[in-house]
Amino acid sequence: KKLIEDGAQLIDVRVDHEWDAGHIAGATHLPLDELAGRVEEIDKERPVVLYCRGGNRSTMAAAALAEAGYDAVKLSEGIVGWSEAGLPLDPDDGYVAESGEAAAVLQARGKVLPK
Repeated sequence: KKLIEDGAQLIDVRVDHEWDAGHIAGATHLPLDELAGRVEEIDKERPVVLYCRGGNRSTMAAAALAEAGYDAVKLSEGIVGWSEAGLPLDPDDGYVAESGEAAAVLQARGKVLPK
């Protein structure tokens, strides 16, 4: 949180349905599978904080960016940890969505309720 407050770029590497359900204010949505093709959107002169749901995807993204010369770290515990710490999500009624295509389909059909 301190890095973000000090001006670090915040990048959400989750998929669309996860972003739409809830994200951290001020974050840029850059799904992991689009990272290589959109890396020029990230300022190499500023620190980067990446997050996903729990940490796996953001670990991979942070490692790839660090290898490319970025000052990149992942948000410990991902957005799950952020939410569990009582920190806000956008939109105001946002929630941490389950990852995966099946979860997105079930949520879209209304079969899975937000936690």
